[in-house]
Amino acid sequence: MYRYFIHMAYDGTGYSGWQTQPGGNTVQQAVEHALTTLLGEDISVTGAGRTDTGVHASFFVAHFDTPNLLEDRKEDLVFRLNRFLPDDIVIYRLQQVPGEMHARFSATYRTYHYHISTIKPLYTRNYAHYVYGSLNVEEIGRCCEIIMNTDDFTSFSKLHTDVKTNRCQVMAASWKEVDSGYLFEIKADRFLRNMVRSVVGTLLDVGFGKISSEQFRQIVEAKDRSRAGMSAPAKGLFLVDIGYGVMPDRA
Repeated sequence: MYRYFIHMAYDGTGYSGWQTQPGGNTVQQAVEHALTTLLGEDISVTGAGRTDTGVHASFFVAHFDTPNLLEDRKEDLVFRLNRFLPDDIVIYRLQQVPGEMHARFSATYRTYHYHISTIKPLYTRNYAHYVYGSLNVEEIGRCCEIIMNTDDFTSFSKLHTDVKTNRCQVMAASWKEVDSGYLFEIKADRFLRNMVRSVVGTLLDVGFGKISSEQFRQIVEAKDRSRAGMSAPAKGLFLVDIGYGVMPDRA
């Protein structure tokens, strides 16, 4: 068997997330259907993670196995996949990898961006969360330092999930002003379901003065999802990078 990594991106607006689920239109289903049709064999695709309903990925990795060597057909297959798939999914390239490489378990980090607009967005309305008024960036920055020194994110995890641990190693967390509003970036070895959106929602409470950075610290230490703020809308969230250690750089 040969294993191939798929380097891709998608607009999550019309999907119930990445992962196949009953009654849902998902990115995984679309990609598996395209590969199965074009290769003439049953293809099962494994993603680097599962993004929630409405969340986007400007860079995503998945893998599949096939008994056929595709090296001489890769560029043509990428072209045909992009013609077959809907316009909101794009395949950048296929990359043959060793059989032990795994799109999810071999990943060493993932990076998410959350986009916030302080101007009512028109063309980007499906890709940014609109908020009115200015935020206390300094106070939010103190919270980012707390996040960097935290490894248990129970307070920001979706309840009743099947994960064995709520511990994540955060490598970077920052909140900065950009031309149209704000950008939150967080990089970690793994993320819990709904984690980034609930963190952003709570940081917005800090930015608007509803709670202080010290109260944010208390929320983290409480390990209680009911203490944190409401989750920010999915449309502002993008998975933007996934790292694989010694893997060759992506195109």
